[in-house]
Amino acid sequence: MRKKVPSKEVKIAAFERLHERGVTIEDIAKIVYEMQAPYSKNLTMDHCLESVYKVLEKREIQHAILVGVELDYLAERNLLREPLQSIIESDEGLFGVDETMALGSVFGYGSIAVTTFGHLDKQKIGIIKKLDNKLGKGIHTFLDDLVAGIAASASGRLAHRLRDEEEAAEEEELMSEENVG
Repeated sequence: MRKKVPSKEVKIAAFERLHERGVTIEDIAKIVYEMQAPYSKNLTMDHCLESVYKVLEKREIQHAILVGVELDYLAERNLLREPLQSIIESDEGLFGVDETMALGSVFGYGSIAVTTFGHLDKQKIGIIKKLDNKLGKGIHTFLDDLVAGIAASASGRLAHRLRDEEEAAEEEELMSEENVG
């Protein structure tokens, strides 16, 4: 019987896979910032970085990274059996498994995350575009969608969090006005 893999080991491996593939947390946070800046005047990159890190804390996300990057890696080395090798290698438009895996992780962050994922899947901004266009070397059939999913999840998480903070500040302001008057 195999031992259980400690959470810390899974997390470290997921971060390593992103790093190995040239994706930084800052790259993802820049996408989050671009998605959320029009809706929050007080948004900072620190907010975006924190949100990305929080999303990456989820083991489900870490597992998706490990599986997706491994499939991309195996495809690069021509180690998948046909027809899967050709489908992943060419990032065939009707494949959809890559989007499905990434989208599955987005559902926990609400409709904002889901619609943001759809937008990012079509518009391919920032590092997502670089991965999708295969700039540099490698196959990123799964990774580009996983990065879009992480950015979308972090955007949804952040949108809800910022709204909660704004409402708390407004409530605090009302209470202080009542105490003064």
